Formats: sequence, C-alpha cells, structure tokens
Amino acid sequence: MAIIVNLNVVMAKRKMSLNELSEKVGLTLANLSILKTGKAKAIRFSTLESICNVLECQPGDILEYVDDQQSTIAR
Repeated sequence: MAIIVNLNVVMAKRKMSLNELSEKVGLTLANLSILKTGKAKAIRFSTLESICNVLECQPGDILEYVDDQQSTIAR
C-alpha cells in the first residue's frame, strides 16, 4: 500500500511554480519539495488545507492511495 503525492501534477495544471506556492502557503521550499517528491512521512491537515485553498483543489487531487501492485506498476 502506498500514498502517491500528485502535487506536481496539480501545480502544473495551475501553472504554479514551487516558489510561488511556497510564498502563498507559507511553507519553506525545502518542506514543499519533500512533499512534492513523495518523501514526506506525514502532512498536517492545516498544511493540506492551505495547499488546497491556494491551488483550488481537493485533497484527493493531491493524495492518491494505491495498493502494492499498482504502486510497482506506476513507478
């Protein structure tokens, strides 16, 4: 089982850079980069709420659950 982070996809659809999102959300580039690359172990609801507010999306647009078989196929 795995959670896939699709933040880069949503950002691309909104034509928003990591720098711009960082400024609007109030998170460091380093923390956003960790989240964007899927290396984060957790995310606060308040952070997720801020990202969704800025990107005008739903949490499910950013986070996706896949089982082990789909996870290995996707990568």
